Amino acid sequence: MAFFSGIGYWHWFILGIVLVIVEMAAPGVVFLWLGIAAGATGLIVLAIDGLTWQVQTLLFAGLSVVSIVSGRLWLRRHPTATDHPTLNRRGEQHIGRVFTLDAPIVNGVGKIRVNDATWKVAGEDLPAGTRVKVIAAEGTILRVEPG
Repeated sequence: MAFFSGIGYWHWFILGIVLVIVEMAAPGVVFLWLGIAAGATGLIVLAIDGLTWQVQTLLFAGLSVVSIVSGRLWLRRHPTATDHPTLNRRGEQHIGRVFTLDAPIVNGVGKIRVNDATWKVAGEDLPAGTRVKVIAAEGTILRVEPG
């Protein structure tokens, strides 16, 4: 425990820098918020002399939680702009497109062929070969109407 008693503000600053560097190499945005918490802990330790390592660690843990929650809320309110908003939502990429039914829609369920994939579709009963327009994506099922 004598090792931990020598922790000073500069240790927290170094940890903050290391965590921000790790953030550059790792996916997601977690290490950035931990790095910010470590830097804030360093500033508090610099301002308040004599904090024990236990208090410093608890302070870092609390600031980490606050930093991560605040960061997640901020990112939710300010999403990253992208030129491909439906990149990971394949079904939504087909909304507005017109396809030909491969299998008839019977009891509200049928199939269409999109490039090299087959998609389940939902809509009013229609015979195979009917052209349909995709109006919505509900998970892996495309909602269609005659089109």
